[in-house]
Amino acid sequence: METTKTLGKNKKPSKLWEFIQQLGKTFMLPVALLAATGLLLGVGSSFSSASTIQALPFLGNSVLQVIFKFLASVGGFGFTYLPVTFAMAIPIGLCNKEKGIAAFSGFVGFAVMHLSINFYLTTSGRLAAAGKLAEAGQSTVIGIQTLNMGVLGGIIAGLIVYKLHNRFYRIQLPDSFAFFSGVRFVPIITAVVMSGVGILIPFIWPIIATLINGLGTVIYGSGIFGPFLFFSAERLLIPTGLHQILVSTIRFTAAGGHQIVNGKEIYGALNIFYAQLQGGTKISPSVTVFLSQGKMPTFMFGLPGAALAMYHAAPLANRKKIKGLLLSGFFATFVTGITEPIEFLFLFISPFLWVFHIIMTGLGAMTMALFGVTIGNTDGGVLDFFVFGVMQGFYTRWYLVPIVGMIWFFAYYFVFKTAIIKFNIKTPGREGVEEAAYTEKELNFVGKSDYDIVGILNALGGTKNIEVLDNCVTRLRLVLSDGSKVEDEKLKQLGALGVMHLDEKHVQVVIGTKVTTVRNQLEDLIG
Repeated sequence: METTKTLGKNKKPSKLWEFIQQLGKTFMLPVALLAATGLLLGVGSSFSSASTIQALPFLGNSVLQVIFKFLASVGGFGFTYLPVTFAMAIPIGLCNKEKGIAAFSGFVGFAVMHLSINFYLTTSGRLAAAGKLAEAGQSTVIGIQTLNMGVLGGIIAGLIVYKLHNRFYRIQLPDSFAFFSGVRFVPIITAVVMSGVGILIPFIWPIIATLINGLGTVIYGSGIFGPFLFFSAERLLIPTGLHQILVSTIRFTAAGGHQIVNGKEIYGALNIFYAQLQGGTKISPSVTVFLSQGKMPTFMFGLPGAALAMYHAAPLANRKKIKGLLLSGFFATFVTGITEPIEFLFLFISPFLWVFHIIMTGLGAMTMALFGVTIGNTDGGVLDFFVFGVMQGFYTRWYLVPIVGMIWFFAYYFVFKTAIIKFNIKTPGREGVEEAAYTEKELNFVGKSDYDIVGILNALGGTKNIEVLDNCVTRLRLVLSDGSKVEDEKLKQLGALGVMHLDEKHVQVVIGTKVTTVRNQLEDLIG
């Protein structure tokens, strides 16, 4: 099936473009942790709230309340320590060698940076008194009173450590200091450099804060169109992999708003949501307009409608072949909010359907905001709907989601089916698929999954053509010796949803939710 096209196959993108793509990928590790711990926080806080106990008195049992409060306490981990997880995750994701040392150095750099900031604030007489941290733009981070940099502090530390790691992890010192050579030198030089960075940050932070607040002013200045612009832009950036940069900016920085919650100044839509949830205060609708609720009409209803339309648009003889593909895509988007397994079935082959999808996603978010729906978290799937909508009470107006969602389901189904048939769009099942021919010995290796791993490796140009093999949530990310050796059509015949050539060496292969399994098996095969 023809599901994609190459992107600038003969054009070389800037190093900045390539770097930003890789950086966006690293954000997924802490964000995935945040989503999981957020569910624990949501369950614990909802069942331990006074309103829930009043409605369901049996939940007031002391043993149950201890359990629920424990879940809420553990669930708050992702929110409380989010900056330091970014400081560790970025070196892990960007460094190709000695990732464990890179993560360790990330923590060292983050801690030393904030210790240095604390030293400057103390010696300059700017350390705020207890109870006045918010007014002074300060907070306590891993036990250190410092500037309230939020997740940007972790990103800054992580990026600097990544550069230091790549520069020094192979260094050989003179014999007298040979013990400190190689990877042992990385955390040492990190501590030295980050101590200097920590002294400089108080001078440049006001400029950074002003720029971020300016972005927030633009978004909030758009009023009810703010959610439309944000979610439409997020979908628009999906093919480039840059959407995580935009999303993280709104979730974790002042661009997503700032509020005082229980005496603490919190920045970022998702941070504010978790702080309110953890503190037992009522959730602010102005925060959740940029969170899960905005995705729900499209993720839980619209894209499943598109999947059903693609199924019905396929010839009867081919429907059985594509049923598993579409069902896996449905479960991914409906339950977890991972949309790419469905989106990449039509993204590149029909600009009309892609633009329709972008606009409908933005309109869904704007509609949720207009109706005053108040459902937070990250994924926009059915788990978020129940935990952060239904279980939080009727004030979240969760009952409006399925009503709006059914309209989105039928709109997607009608538009997709009509367009696919009228314009003969080659969605799954609407073209022949050649069977891959490999020896019985080669096929025996594939017993661990549904994918022909030997075939995929050969279509990528073989073992010698692969310099770097990595993956994000749904895509293999490769650096190849020669990208022209990649057989795009063969990869699609073997189950890939799309192939993107970013330049002569960098290629991304969209696999779907089983991408980690495919990557691991490719590594086993490559040895």
